[in-house]
Amino acid sequence: MDMNNPFELLKNIKGIQENVKKMQEMLPTITATGSAGAGMVEVTINGKFIVTDVHIEKDIVDPEDLETLQVLITSAFNDASAKIQQKIQSEGMKYAGPFGSQV
Repeated sequence: MDMNNPFELLKNIKGIQENVKKMQEMLPTITATGSAGAGMVEVTINGKFIVTDVHIEKDIVDPEDLETLQVLITSAFNDASAKIQQKIQSEGMKYAGPFGSQV
């Protein structure tokens, strides 16, 4: 494909859009777990930066507060993630120009 030819690029936009769609569909299935305190606290997120699991060792917190703390950490992280994604999207729209709403 000749990248200097805008018509070649336009012909391939549909393929690019399909690849982007496939990647977006795949993001929720990609996960990673981060840990702190030698594994005493673990947080698992997916490719959309959504917390899917929080694990806190029982010895470092009052057992009655454990479930509430895990839910609060999940909610706080997901709130921050949504805010940063919104900021990234609004910043990206500034640079997208006339193609911003099409891609």
